[in-house]
Amino acid sequence: MNTITSIFRFYIEGFRSMTIGKVLWTIILVKLFIIFVLLKLFFFPDFLGKFDKDESKIDYVSTELVNRAINP
Repeated sequence: MNTITSIFRFYIEGFRSMTIGKVLWTIILVKLFIIFVLLKLFFFPDFLGKFDKDESKIDYVSTELVNRAINP
């Protein structure tokens, strides 16, 4: 357990003493937010949200797969 706490303290002290690194981590986190949240909202709509039951979702997906396989 002592080794885990010393590793944790090592990283905490390293992040505290950063100057440019904090700005870079902020940029990275903003980019990840944009990629995973904003792009999902605008480019990946929820087609299955309009169905209430799992059976209706299964039917929709299977018919779409069959229709797209027949009419590429």
